[in-house]
Amino acid sequence: MSENKYERIGKEIVNVIGMNNIESYTHCATRLRISVKDREMIDDEAIERIDEVKGVFYNAGQYQIILGTGTVNKVYAALRGKQPDPIDEQPNKEASSSRKEKGIRRAVRTLADIFIPIIPIIAATGLFLGLKGVLFSDAFLGLMDMSPNDIPENLKTLTSVLTDTAFAFLPALICWSAFRNFGGMPVIGFVLGLMLVSPALPNAYAVADVNSGVEPLMAFGFIPVVGYQGKVLTALVVGFLGAKLEKKLRAIMPNALDLIFTPFFVLLTMMITGLLIIGPLLHFVESGLVTVITKLISAPLGIGGLLIGFLYPLAVMTGMHHLFIAIETTLLSNTGFNPLITLCAMYGFANAGVCLGITLKAKKKTVKVTGMSATLTQLLGVSEPALFGVVMRYSMKPLYVMIACSAVGGAILSILNIKANSYGLAVVLSPLMYIYEWNQLAVYVVVSILTFAAALIITYLFAVPKAVMEMDQDHSKSRAS
Repeated sequence: MSENKYERIGKEIVNVIGMNNIESYTHCATRLRISVKDREMIDDEAIERIDEVKGVFYNAGQYQIILGTGTVNKVYAALRGKQPDPIDEQPNKEASSSRKEKGIRRAVRTLADIFIPIIPIIAATGLFLGLKGVLFSDAFLGLMDMSPNDIPENLKTLTSVLTDTAFAFLPALICWSAFRNFGGMPVIGFVLGLMLVSPALPNAYAVADVNSGVEPLMAFGFIPVVGYQGKVLTALVVGFLGAKLEKKLRAIMPNALDLIFTPFFVLLTMMITGLLIIGPLLHFVESGLVTVITKLISAPLGIGGLLIGFLYPLAVMTGMHHLFIAIETTLLSNTGFNPLITLCAMYGFANAGVCLGITLKAKKKTVKVTGMSATLTQLLGVSEPALFGVVMRYSMKPLYVMIACSAVGGAILSILNIKANSYGLAVVLSPLMYIYEWNQLAVYVVVSILTFAAALIITYLFAVPKAVMEMDQDHSKSRAS
């Protein structure tokens, strides 16, 4: 059987890099990530001439080839010989590919591995909240000569099931993902997370409401015990410690007792530790973190938004942006809103604008093709092709324009107090996180468009690299040889 397109691409990549130069490979949403022995042996231009390749860069000990959503999966499957790539294998592959990473970079990647599987659920919940805000608003109901009092109670209850469940059981989702990532049995993590929000415990939100009359349980007369609804750090630490404890117990537990007694001791130990020690301690840490981030975002004159809009592109370049997911989850679970993603989102619009500005003015054919594809990919929420394949590749000027536009856009949104009610939706889809209130939606859309337009115009007029203004060299001879 003749090889298909993706098998050919995979073979060409291996031929250029060298089979003996490849230690291992994996992939993410858009990139084929290859651990290589000698980066200097690789001809970047030869890789970029391969069909479907949108750019390359080297980071964290990996040679990363940007192929785009969908394409990367097919090329990766071709390289593996079409072997199945089950989702349960992903954490182990990610862990093995990140062993070279140390310190904070490795910690951030681990956080990403835990929170990324949860993003679709939080994003969907945010959409439900937004739709609820629209459909139950006085303005919308007024069009039908109705008021909120006219909505049936059973409809309100069913709507609450859609909008409240994910956040009510968020610790269970985090513990499940943590156990899965750290090599434990995910169902033990899930049950452990459910224990943290058991209905037998006083609800944390009710205890926080001074008018509810609900009091915490007092263990040993001085330790307050409540449910840990929405407590991200508590669930994260309990999940981590629980998975590690399970692995140690399985190593010493006789096989005949392992099935029952390992889960027994893990659940018992971590329930006591989580509710009586970890939970009370981390409650103050998490509350302090929310306060600090909220104060920064609401700083006078948009200084906080300016700083976050400036730092987020740099975080993406270094892979540190995954840390923001944990902070956003904490903000959402504690306040119901996510102003952080609002400020970070301006990076996507600025990056797309800069990339399109370079693409429109470039004379280099490969840049025009790559740039247009990268711009569309960025508008759909994946930034690496535009950032590494176009914006940063030829000159630093486009990068400066992008960071400046991202920072100014963040400052404006901070001054206007715009905030999302979800996360996980980027660039053209991100306005869906603001449909809960028309003013929020309108202001966000206007600022986003202005950020995109400013980045495009400034780049087109002042920051297009000279290298892209040169015509392509003819590679036909090299291909023929």
